[in-house]
This record gives sequence, C-alpha cells and structure tokens, in this order.
Amino acid sequence: MAEKNLTFVTEFLLIGFTDYPGRAFPLFFLFLFIYLITLSGNVGMIILICVDRRLHTPMYFLLSHLSFTDICYSSVTVPQLMAVLLELGATLSYTRCAAQFFLFTFFGSIDCYLLALMAYDRYVAVGPLLYVTIMTQGARLRFVAGAYVAGFFSALVRTVSAFTLSFCKNNEIDFIFCDLPPLLKLSCGDSYTQEVVIIVFAIFVIPACMVVILVSYLFIIMAIMKIPSAGGRAKTFSTCASHLTTVSLFFGTLIFMYLRDNSGQPSEEDRVVSVFYTAVIPMLNPLIYSLRNKEVKEALKKILNRAKLC
Repeated sequence: MAEKNLTFVTEFLLIGFTDYPGRAFPLFFLFLFIYLITLSGNVGMIILICVDRRLHTPMYFLLSHLSFTDICYSSVTVPQLMAVLLELGATLSYTRCAAQFFLFTFFGSIDCYLLALMAYDRYVAVGPLLYVTIMTQGARLRFVAGAYVAGFFSALVRTVSAFTLSFCKNNEIDFIFCDLPPLLKLSCGDSYTQEVVIIVFAIFVIPACMVVILVSYLFIIMAIMKIPSAGGRAKTFSTCASHLTTVSLFFGTLIFMYLRDNSGQPSEEDRVVSVFYTAVIPMLNPLIYSLRNKEVKEALKKILNRAKLC
C-alpha cells in the first residue's frame, strides 16, 4: 500500500498565500496590476528596439531577448498565483506541475545567461574597435542561440531529475508555484542522485553566470581606471548602471532562494522573495532600462512626438 502511495501521485495542491483569506482579493488585484505593467513594459521595450534604428546594437538586441524571456518567465507563474488567490488554493496535475517547473527553469536560466552575455557585451564595448569586430550580427545570434539551447538542456535535466523523485509525505505545496525547494521537501526515499544532478546543473547556471559577470566587470573597472579624465570614467561606467541594477536585484534574490540551506518548511519570507523575482523584477527591468538609459529615453520621446503629430 505504501508503495502505491509513493508511485501514484497524480496532482499537487498549491496553497501559497492562502493563510489569510481576507487578503486574497487585494493581492489578486495587486498581482494583476504588476502583470499588466510587466506585459506592457516589456512589449513596449521590444517594439521600441525594433522601430528605432539607433537601438539596433548588440546591447539592445540582448535586451530585447531579456524582455521577451521576462514576459514568458512572468507568464509561467503570475497567472497561476492569481488563480491560487482567487480559489484559495489551486490543484495542478503531475504533468502540469512538471511543465510549469520546466518552463520556469527554462526561462529563468535564459535570463541568467543573457545577463552574463550583457556583462560581456559591456566589457567588449569599452574598446570600440574591438567591439565592432567581436559583437557582429552573426556573433550575437550565436550567443543568444547558445543561451536558449543551454537553458533548454538545463531545464530538461533538472525537470527529469526532480520528477523522478517519489512523493509520499503529502501533495500540498506551500508555495506559489511548482518550484524545486518545496518539491524536494515533499520527496521521500533515496533522492541523493537526483539532488546531486540538480545541484551540479544549478552550478552551471547561477554561479557560472555570476563568475562571467564579476570577471567582466573587473576588466571594465580596470579599463575605466586607465581613462585620464574623471568625466570620461563616469560616462563609461554610466553605460553599465542599468545592467548592474538588474543583476543585483535578480541574482540577489536567486542566491537567497537557491544557494542556501532550504531545510524546514517554506516561510512567509520565502514566498515574498519568490514573488519578487518572478513578478516584480520582470516588471522593473524595462523601467530600469528606460529611466536610466539616455538612448532609450530619446527613442521613447521620438515615438511620443510622432504620436502627437498624428
């Protein structure tokens, strides 16, 4: 009988944020607002990059893909979170939970790779002559294709490893979506092999991307220090400000969630942090790049002026 319970798990129950039913509707409308801003901001950024020729550069090419993956990344989790709030819990089939976990990991991994590529792009851009020869159209296409392929295989291996575990404690996920830490808490039996595979592949995403970013910025700082004028140093470093802000927010929350001890039950703090990196950061990214980037602001003013004339 126990063996059957281990084998035939057909559904999971998401119960994140259902402890306080009175907050359900206010939270639902808050997340609806965040999601709509995320969609409009990131779609707007993609359109802006496509229509303004001044933004047809490697950095903005990478940014357009970051906006696309942020839309997908948020769409995998936020609508599900709103359903949990409306229904005070949501039931997901085993297959649907696995699909959500795969897509979340896929787009989240691509985000990590794209942010690492954007750091490398900023380093190469410090030397304009080198930039033209390295970041060609073919090179940027290969970089982005590599990010998608690496994200796919990372998500595939992690999903297969996670969902070959046996789940026997219960089927309640005290979280807002099917994520790895709460799934591991439901597993029973020998999960050592799967956990090792998951950890190894996690190292190739978060820490590896962080190393690329740190090394890139180390070389950027070294190059900036060679610029004689203070104004020139400030201008060069200002081109990295938006990317640094995004990296700090995104990787800071990922480190908190995935590169620490996750023993024990999910806390309210864990759920709040998960909302931050799945819903809030994708909403903030286009705002960060538009408010702190002169080229984007000029392109936006140009389009708004055209709209007024029409």
